[in-house]
Amino acid sequence: MKSAVTTFLHYLSTGSITQAPRMAPDICCQLLKDAGVPNVYSPGDPLYQERVESYWSLTSQLTPKCFVLPRNTEEVSAVVKTLVEETKCEFAVRSGGHSSNAGANNIVDGVTVDLSLLNSTTYDPATGLASIGPGSHWLEVYRTLDALGVGVTGGRIGTVGAGGLLAGGGCSLYLFRQGLACDNVKSYEVVLADGRIVTASSDENADLFEALKGGGSNFGIVTRFDIAAFRTSPIWGVSMVHPESVGKVHLPALKNWIDDVESYQNGSAMHFWAYRPAQKQTLIFTSVSDVSGTANAPIFNDFLAIPGAINSTVTTNNMSTVALNTQTEGYRNIWFTLTFKNDLDTLAKAVDLHNKLVDEMKVESSDGDFETQCFFQPLPAIVGRHAAERGGNILGISKQEENTVILLGSLGLNGVDQEALGRKKMLAWKDELEQYTKDAGTYVPYRYMNYADASQDVVASYGEENVLKMWAVSSKYDPSGVFQTRVPGGFKLPNMA
Repeated sequence: MKSAVTTFLHYLSTGSITQAPRMAPDICCQLLKDAGVPNVYSPGDPLYQERVESYWSLTSQLTPKCFVLPRNTEEVSAVVKTLVEETKCEFAVRSGGHSSNAGANNIVDGVTVDLSLLNSTTYDPATGLASIGPGSHWLEVYRTLDALGVGVTGGRIGTVGAGGLLAGGGCSLYLFRQGLACDNVKSYEVVLADGRIVTASSDENADLFEALKGGGSNFGIVTRFDIAAFRTSPIWGVSMVHPESVGKVHLPALKNWIDDVESYQNGSAMHFWAYRPAQKQTLIFTSVSDVSGTANAPIFNDFLAIPGAINSTVTTNNMSTVALNTQTEGYRNIWFTLTFKNDLDTLAKAVDLHNKLVDEMKVESSDGDFETQCFFQPLPAIVGRHAAERGGNILGISKQEENTVILLGSLGLNGVDQEALGRKKMLAWKDELEQYTKDAGTYVPYRYMNYADASQDVVASYGEENVLKMWAVSSKYDPSGVFQTRVPGGFKLPNMA
């Protein structure tokens, strides 16, 4: 710990983290072309607008001075070396383009390094590893691996990118059996700020390896993830939709399931309240899955016994089919996250505040076209223990002793004016619920990066010890602070001075 503090203070005292003077972004794009970097697209190029519109949320459809699409790790290195050594231009890094936070994976006055062409998935049966490019979408990954009878811990929605999900942690249908997706990464191929290409694993650059498991885009550009694969079974599942009127039955079922999940780790449940404009009402969506293929495992009894389903579907799928689930496109999306103890009253308070938001939006929305989500992602203590078993991550959850819940609050709407209205209401929901958890003794500081609003201090929530570790890693592998100052998007390391 002392060495980390000393390194951090040295990092500040050298002045290396100060913001460099800006350079005209147009010149930066031209310098990339002059350096022989291919696939540099500026406004007016046929592919430029296609890349702008490829972002899931309208909030992220920004217009950089150019997109650059490297085809391999060496070209990523050339892009980084050119931008860092020959320009003072700011840049963004995009993998799947699924963040709702403006500027997280795109930029206005700068260059967007778009990793979409680094999208291969291969499997080596000799090592049991799947190698996945950061620009891959999970649906592409699963279609490759399902054909081979193997799987990995990855996203549940096929349009989500591999790079972003793995950088922030990563929840999957295998969460309770395998742990977070990042805890199953065995090695990373990384382009550092000086253009060097290095491997990070438990045996090589181990400090960087730990920091990358949940540390976001703070240390370099990951160009390949080598993930432990496993043999798969058909996935049995039930999807149900209930009217809001039976919501009081759902919450005890959810709480009890979370408290029992350690006893049956093949199970998974996605459970959320959502307002749907087509139906003009709030509905409760429940999807339970069993990755061992077992039908009707007793742990799901409380969910399956809830009466009054509007519809109910039983399926047996693989991940390629499961990942066909999508999220509505064409909205300006606002997300936030909180974490709290698995407490019935706190779950109910979150739902009540969601319903308050819906009621207010029904009155104040100018067009009535909005969607919401109050999504409960279980984070029981077994997930932290799985992380510790796999060498640990940087998230600070390995010592977690109680079962907790991650909340994703989501609002999608139209127009910049409505976004301003919606953001105010979403932050009010967050603030009121956060204060409630503190008063009720159910507050948990951890913030899950992949669900967080840009205003939330995600990295600080990992705890001081882990923040100091990350500063030490940053100063070692990025001594000029490129990924802290020249890459403004994402959740940066907090100032500890």
